Amino acid sequence: MLTADLARSRTSDGKVMPLFIDSEDAQYRETASELIELFETHVGEPKADLDTAIDQLTVADTDYKIIQGLAKLLRDECDFETVAAAEPREIRQRLFARANDSYPIVRQPTLGEDIQKLDVYTAVADELGISLAECHQGMYADLDANNRLVRFGDQVAESVELDTDGTTSTTQLTGQSEEAYTGKALTVEWLLHRYNLALAQAVLYDATELRIRVWDHFATTFSYVKLFGLMHRIYPIDEHGERVSSTDLAAGYEAILDGPASLFRQSRKYGIRMANFLPALPHCERWDLTAEILTDESANETREFALDQTAGLQTHYTGGSRYDSDLERTLADKWERANTEWELVREDDVIDLGAEVLLPDFALEHPDGRRAILEIVGFWTPEYLEEKLAKVRQTDVDNLLLAVSEELDCTSEDIDLEADRVLWFKTGIHVYDVVDLAEAYAVQAPSAGP
Repeated sequence: MLTADLARSRTSDGKVMPLFIDSEDAQYRETASELIELFETHVGEPKADLDTAIDQLTVADTDYKIIQGLAKLLRDECDFETVAAAEPREIRQRLFARANDSYPIVRQPTLGEDIQKLDVYTAVADELGISLAECHQGMYADLDANNRLVRFGDQVAESVELDTDGTTSTTQLTGQSEEAYTGKALTVEWLLHRYNLALAQAVLYDATELRIRVWDHFATTFSYVKLFGLMHRIYPIDEHGERVSSTDLAAGYEAILDGPASLFRQSRKYGIRMANFLPALPHCERWDLTAEILTDESANETREFALDQTAGLQTHYTGGSRYDSDLERTLADKWERANTEWELVREDDVIDLGAEVLLPDFALEHPDGRRAILEIVGFWTPEYLEEKLAKVRQTDVDNLLLAVSEELDCTSEDIDLEADRVLWFKTGIHVYDVVDLAEAYAVQAPSAGP
């Protein structure tokens, strides 16, 4: 994504809108092509050389933010690593030790006992079994500016040329296989569309609330809501976007995603999660969003941000995965190794809470027919959790269990809830804690019929 200093937007009549660029504009396409070619020609080169080339291109163009923004997105598709024939720290230690023993070091000796700098490098290179050029190049190869661009998109540097004092040698990349750097080919179209998406994401860094409506691809959309741990309330809606009383009447769903301003800590981290969610929406053929953007925190002043499918944004996200978050994946992995009769399965059903719906994460199934449902709650506030619990209590879902993160340093003392229906966790969910809750609250699953 873009950093805040590279964001471009306009505020007018109480509304904020990203300054999208025309992906068909000849000038922007030429700039994008030049940047991609610049990165391609610097594969295997030091990061400092790449940065210098980008700065030179920026000086020649008046659209500083656009060029630097495009370059930032291309950097996100790069891998930089230390490339050296020997460990840089080992090279330095040997050089400094030998230089100390041979003090003083001079470039142009005037006495027979004076030692040239070149002699020190040569001696250390011989000790390490590397060339003089590799010794000189490797001394500070672990500095950020000297890290090499080893992957850009689908291009992988298999070797790096080291040139010092007119000599050239080749050092193979060590410790990594080519498979570790697999990527995709980057095109002008990809970059310009990715830039417009990033501009919209940057606006959401300061969102206090985000309302989305989708009429298709529900599973993919809400899997990303859960992937990024966003607090959410989901309501069934009709074809016109109006809320309806039950899922039986639903043509789509509206979700309210609470923004970072509703949290009492980690608002920056949460704001990035809000922005990270946005690329999930272009998976839908029909969608829209409305967000309140905080423009003046001291005065609590906000502006509206509205967007829909007509903006032409394109997603780079996949169509979804088996698990919606690392927490879910870790729990599933632990479950496979656990000694329990309970089976952990994905739960795809929508639980109708009346005017609101719930999309649980897992179902717990026992061979004797008992069944429990597990919902994992990441980010939350006391008000959000109380509202969710109140909705659950109003239904007849007696076997619904909640696993609630303590990441925000809240405990059951902060809210009025039945603690025995909730499993509090810090860094991870323990299998046997979930099993204990399932044993207490699971109900007999209804028969599938004759």
